[in-house]
Amino acid sequence: MPIDLRSDTVTTPTSELRQAMLTALVGDDVYGEDPTVNALQDKVAAMLGFEAALFVPSGVMANQVAIAAHVQRGEEVICAAGAHIYEYELGMMAAFSGAAPRFVPAPLGVPDAADVRRAIGRSVHQSPTGLIALENTHNKAGGCVVPLEVIAAIREVSLTEGIPLHLDGARVWNAVAALGVQPLEITKHFDSAAVCLSKGLGAPVGSVVAGSAAFIKQCHRYRKMMGGGMRQAGILAAAGLHVLEHGLQRLPADHKRARRLADGLVAAGWQVNLAAVQTNMVYITVPDAAATVTAWAARGVRAGVMGATSVRLVTHFQISDADIDTALELIGSAIPEAVLA
Repeated sequence: MPIDLRSDTVTTPTSELRQAMLTALVGDDVYGEDPTVNALQDKVAAMLGFEAALFVPSGVMANQVAIAAHVQRGEEVICAAGAHIYEYELGMMAAFSGAAPRFVPAPLGVPDAADVRRAIGRSVHQSPTGLIALENTHNKAGGCVVPLEVIAAIREVSLTEGIPLHLDGARVWNAVAALGVQPLEITKHFDSAAVCLSKGLGAPVGSVVAGSAAFIKQCHRYRKMMGGGMRQAGILAAAGLHVLEHGLQRLPADHKRARRLADGLVAAGWQVNLAAVQTNMVYITVPDAAATVTAWAARGVRAGVMGATSVRLVTHFQISDADIDTALELIGSAIPEAVLA
């Protein structure tokens, strides 16, 4: 079997997780009658310090129902350069909410509060700012963590300017592990948060958006508009409850393996920005990403193409120390571009 490092979404359910799904109590969630979905929503809301939460099929839907609930048509969403809500969500903020992104620089995925303040639309000739969004961890920056002091400074901007602040926390659990804090220490600064259950934690599907009760009522409407109303979804929610109970403590091991993988790649001659290896992702700069990934796949290591010259490797709980050793052996030393061509 190949060593699959394309993403932390490629994990498969453990026998314990399957058993939790098999025995889940269910009802019709569109009527709000699925007890397991309700339990998951209550648990996530409590963990993150919000009044309410809503279970949705995907991280994209979680972010996009939140944007729709926050903004008016024609408004802008301030986000860090490379933000997932723009790069990988297929223009949905424009197509569904009529909103446009406004980017601010974000070295290693970390924007500066002063840049956020300067990006706010104030003139009659500009689109008004309807939302500020932070991504933590920042996927395209390599899984980098936004420090608590930066979050607090941007929260101060959002409060003084009267603009809501949303967290794209698809991998906030990794940020929690890296910072050594409780989730509430991050999410207390936000008006809403979207968190994923199927990435580092290992559920087969699902995300949760959290906020005030009134906000979640609006999100529920937009979930329905997007086709996200689910029926006996407790089977899936049970997986979410299980990974919240058992998955968080595994994340530091993923981070250690990613660092060991990165160090090994650098020692072998590959170009890795070690400063960006803060959680479970390793990004490698190569002459030709597609050719590199094809060459590695032939050797038994699966990786992701993240741009013309960028390859991504992601550790997860089904990658062992032995897998890291084997992957480094199979990848070998840096291959000249001529060999890859």
